[in-house]
Amino acid sequence: MNKSTFTLAVAVGVLAQQAGAAGFIDDSKASVSSRTYYFDSDKREGASTPANRQREAAEGLKFDYQSGFTQGTVGFGIDAQALVGIHLDGGKGHHPDNNSFSPSDSDGSAESSWSRLAGNVKARVSKTEAHYGGALQPNMPILIANDSRVLPQTFEGGTITSKEIDNVTFNVGQLEHATGRASSNSTGLSVAGATQDSNQFRYAGADWKVTKDLLLQYYYANLEDFYKQNFLGLVHVYPIAPNQSFKTDIRYFDSSSDGKNGSGQAGYRFNNNNGFAKTPGEVDNKTWSATFTYTLGGSAFLLGHQRVNDDGGFVFLNQANVVDGNGRNEGAGGASFYSFTDATVGSFIRAGENTTYGQYSYDFASLGVPGLKASAAYLYGQDIKATNGVGKDLNERETDLRVDYVIQTGPLKGFGTTLRHGMYRGNTSTLDEDQTRVIFNYTYAFK
Repeated sequence: MNKSTFTLAVAVGVLAQQAGAAGFIDDSKASVSSRTYYFDSDKREGASTPANRQREAAEGLKFDYQSGFTQGTVGFGIDAQALVGIHLDGGKGHHPDNNSFSPSDSDGSAESSWSRLAGNVKARVSKTEAHYGGALQPNMPILIANDSRVLPQTFEGGTITSKEIDNVTFNVGQLEHATGRASSNSTGLSVAGATQDSNQFRYAGADWKVTKDLLLQYYYANLEDFYKQNFLGLVHVYPIAPNQSFKTDIRYFDSSSDGKNGSGQAGYRFNNNNGFAKTPGEVDNKTWSATFTYTLGGSAFLLGHQRVNDDGGFVFLNQANVVDGNGRNEGAGGASFYSFTDATVGSFIRAGENTTYGQYSYDFASLGVPGLKASAAYLYGQDIKATNGVGKDLNERETDLRVDYVIQTGPLKGFGTTLRHGMYRGNTSTLDEDQTRVIFNYTYAFK
């Protein structure tokens, strides 16, 4: 937690004692979470190096505290978070430098442990909440905090969420820094390929629940000196029968350059996901997708298509290439984006790419085994424009398998196990890869 945030947190704690601690304390929540993670990445091409044959295991521990709000017209509170990552196995020969599973020491080997503290202060008036600090984990179409490794990615800044109008949720905010999932320090915000960063990501948007079955969304985001982005979304669920439904999910992104990115300044260039760009280094993209899901009992059948325009790849916040004052990578990699093609290995978001994807999932609660779920997905992307814009169109494909089980009763109630396996193949710059993840999760909530 930075000094200013800590000072504010202390001030709010004192205020809580003076303004009536009933809500502040009685509505508080605290929990300890454990995540044990084994990660195996086997590049099927190239030499047998740590970058091509990664095998590592780590343990993540997280303590979360969320207070209630003090009494009165304006209620105040604090959130605090302590995180520790412990490297368990996988020496220098199996740990690629500058990867986002665990941080690297000066010699390229994995750090034995890493940790960080963060916190937010918060205020509530009526149905509006404001949060400020360094433990923010946004989940919106224009930004999703990544939580796919040992520790979660977090952001620093301020957010406001308002539900003053029935069935409408407004979100506005400004974010300034991010802390990577395998990092103890924060960096500015950036895009893939850029070595420089920005401390101003502003956004505003709304989720409108038109009916209980129809959701409409609009968001605008601006990462200063990199890009501007508009998002439109529609989600509709048609109930056919008590155990049967048809869901439609339509998404559209329109992104353009901003400031130094548009002028081609060094350090601010977008690598367009290592693909073609009409204007090299510039953000210029339109992406749409349509996904349909038919659910019958425990079965869910999903089919969709995504189209990335020809001028450039899809853009989102990504700090993987940001460097420090000495030119060394900050180790802030690991990012998520709002697309069904954010798969286990690949992303399927290069210029010109047409991706068709499908998934079958089953919830075994229908067979009397609650907590057990399984899915199989397949993605095929084609018409990817060659890097030079004139070569043969490229293609890629991926098969993903997943099994999840959460214990429902007994002393280990809530203990979860996840097994994921992805197989990626293609003729793009992304190497063919088999990837396996084994994850054990457990959260103990203090009463």
